[in-house]
Amino acid sequence: MLILVSGGSASGKSEYAEGLVTAAPAGPRFYVATMEVRDGESRRRVERHRALRAGKGFQTVERPRRLGDWAPPPGAAVLLEDLSNLTANEWFGPEGREGAFQRVLAGVERLAREAACTVIVTNELFSDGVRYDSETAAYLDGLARLNRAAAARADRVYEVVCGLPVCWKGA
Repeated sequence: MLILVSGGSASGKSEYAEGLVTAAPAGPRFYVATMEVRDGESRRRVERHRALRAGKGFQTVERPRRLGDWAPPPGAAVLLEDLSNLTANEWFGPEGREGAFQRVLAGVERLAREAACTVIVTNELFSDGVRYDSETAAYLDGLARLNRAAAARADRVYEVVCGLPVCWKGA
């Protein structure tokens, strides 16, 4: 089962995605963290997410890049938080944007293939009306293509708006 959960900043998408994973059939639960901690704000976000997961049985796996190099054990439920960070880390990281789309998609496909349940969180970054520099615009295009690819492969797709999930695909 592959589920994609999208939404804007502070929409409630992470909380909703966690609920989907905790409701999945019993098995080991993994939180795949993609954020690279670089400053106080990112540290606060990591701590907030850890507090939200406390007591829910998650094991944290740090994968800011090369998601496809990690394999979940059989029967696992996996929460990937989030596709936007992972894509940015690959795009702007040491290996550069050449092949970034393929590296991220290969990791998503491996999770979908090997875990019993995979829930991917992604961000809706496309409706702010801002004109970006060419490098940022190229990243956003890559992320949009990855969101579409993940949605095409997903059994269910949700958008969380003001804490309310809207189902766009699946039951």
